[in-house]
Amino acid sequence: MKKNILVAHGGGPTPVMNSSLQGVIEGARSASNGGKLFAARFGAEGILGDDLLDLTDAPAGQVSLLGATPASAIGSCRRKLGEADYPAVLQCLKKHDIQCLLYNGGNDSMDTCHKLSLLAERSGMELSVVGIPKTIDNDLAVTDHSPGYGSAARFAAVAAAEIGADASALPIHIVVMEVMGRNAGWLTAAASLGAAVSGCEMMTLLPERPLDTGAFLAEAERRFRLGRGLLVAVSEGVCGLDGRPIADSGIVDGFGHRVPGGAAQRLSDLIMQELSIKSRSEKPGLLGRASMAHVSEVDRQEAYEVGRRAVQAALAGRSGSMIAIRAERSPQYAAQFIETPLAGVANAEKKFPAEWIEDFGVSPAFADYCLPLLGGALPVFAHLR
Repeated sequence: MKKNILVAHGGGPTPVMNSSLQGVIEGARSASNGGKLFAARFGAEGILGDDLLDLTDAPAGQVSLLGATPASAIGSCRRKLGEADYPAVLQCLKKHDIQCLLYNGGNDSMDTCHKLSLLAERSGMELSVVGIPKTIDNDLAVTDHSPGYGSAARFAAVAAAEIGADASALPIHIVVMEVMGRNAGWLTAAASLGAAVSGCEMMTLLPERPLDTGAFLAEAERRFRLGRGLLVAVSEGVCGLDGRPIADSGIVDGFGHRVPGGAAQRLSDLIMQELSIKSRSEKPGLLGRASMAHVSEVDRQEAYEVGRRAVQAALAGRSGSMIAIRAERSPQYAAQFIETPLAGVANAEKKFPAEWIEDFGVSPAFADYCLPLLGGALPVFAHLR
């Protein structure tokens, strides 16, 4: 039976989001289903505005470039669908005779995906809805890790190693590097992997543990006085003991979340004011999810596979699920792909494990978890001092 497919992207892009799109396109073509493949331009906004791209006959040369292209080739958005939006959504799906809807995104996007699945069921539509996981924050529930995380984690680790080497070579200041991650510290923890490479002292501040600024300043001064340089990796969403973010942009995004920002600068200011030690604030920011220089091949391949398997599930008539990853790390890394109900993923947030958090650092157990996802060994630096 001929089935038309619609794919959409939601939330912040990743270095391998387009690899999943490539998996969708090539998976649909290999299925020889005979239907059309559409993409919603800028995610939910495209569905609401009936702004679809026909990718059925997209040039093979362009499709092959997707794996080397960052961000989202079809556009994404931060739009939380509400009850008032559903009529327009149904109208678009019916107009283009869509039988398969694939939504690529994180927690909020999986909530959107879940709601669309329920909407189709209530409306009596023959529509298979399948979620494709994606987030550099690695905070999606059920799945061992999320496509996008491995590459962003590798970037964070290498960036910390390089900045740490600089701080160690000229230890006249404390360097504070802000890492993306509003509520979950997975990405900030990955920066800690760069400490061993750089030879620099390092402190890691995760949002799962409230920050005692007095204790932080005392420990930062102690480590700085060791003379090996000090790099502080701080999550953008870190809060103080009062539960309030240490830095707040005052902006609310399209999903209703407060947008953090300025944590590194805030800590640098405190260091200079309270300790009279020079401090620098660094914020790679969007580079962490836009750079292809440090993309993980493991991440790229897994992103492709979840896209391809989402097509298979939808064309087979299965609905209301997300493609999740199960992973074995011993005796060597291996991934399996499963379908898990969207109800268990939507709006659920996987925090960094409390047992892996140490005082201003993370335990070696995290390295065992994360290193296989980076797609290869971290660089090795010379140490002559």
